[in-house]
Amino acid sequence: MVQDFLGAASEFTNGLIAKFIQVDKYAFCIPYKSGRMISADTPFDQTTVANHYDDLDLFYREIWGEHVHHGFWTTGTESPEIAVQRLVDSVAEKAQIKPGDRVLDIGCGYGAPARQLAQQYGADVTAITLSAVQYAHSKGLGREENPRYLLADWLRTDFPAQLFQAAIAIESTEHMPDRVEFFRKAFDVLRTGGRLVVCAWLARERPSSLETRWLLRPICVEGRIPHLMSLAELERAAETAGFVIVESHDCTRAVCATWGIILRRLVEHLLKDSRYRAFLLDRRQSNRVFGLTVLRIWLAYKMGAMRYGILTVTRPV
Repeated sequence: MVQDFLGAASEFTNGLIAKFIQVDKYAFCIPYKSGRMISADTPFDQTTVANHYDDLDLFYREIWGEHVHHGFWTTGTESPEIAVQRLVDSVAEKAQIKPGDRVLDIGCGYGAPARQLAQQYGADVTAITLSAVQYAHSKGLGREENPRYLLADWLRTDFPAQLFQAAIAIESTEHMPDRVEFFRKAFDVLRTGGRLVVCAWLARERPSSLETRWLLRPICVEGRIPHLMSLAELERAAETAGFVIVESHDCTRAVCATWGIILRRLVEHLLKDSRYRAFLLDRRQSNRVFGLTVLRIWLAYKMGAMRYGILTVTRPV
């Protein structure tokens, strides 16, 4: 049944993509000017972001697992469990993390990347999350002091200057209302020569008006994302804060398999687990649109409207 559903969805998607292409031929889809970032229709604060993850805790832990981020496939044959760890390995390599380094994980989710950095790389990790549920889960896993978990809004934290040798932000900058301020605060807490690695959901450079209206802007609203930048816009925000770019890569092809896996798992849970159906059908749940958001993101990747970037920057000497 799941395969039948996904086959029908794929057929529908291919037809829809063809229609988008046809409309573009007749110039009804007007590309947005380069540099015009996509924003949610209505503003929301960090409490709204925290509530999103708290409300959807069941979905995230059971569908994504403890690594609440994309997988990174190098051969295409890796299991999803290996692929999500490989993304963290790639981040650690780019950040040049060494044993004993103080590392800051900004937006740590359930703490799996922070634990991987502590256990496999010997880093001394401080991990921050907005979500009280994620914080409680991470704290409940054990009494080890490394990683050190904090329940906090990154933009309101007050760490000592130049405390960390490295910092990472795996799919958390999307929720920051001010990306330049995000980078400025990271700049302040990094030592000279320290690196920040950002893995980010992005929009392609010139999305069409239809892509923006039906996919990218709704993803912003439903995913509690104030702004969806292009990779070039993310780079400019980092440079404005004082960082020097080490490298910047569009890694969409290496990560996009994530959403077929997530969609398949979601369908399986909807068919088998009444808790999922009850949540998504309950009009009192403000985050029940989650199911539709997964479909939008899958389609946005299929069409190339959504991109995925890894940006490595350093605080100059």
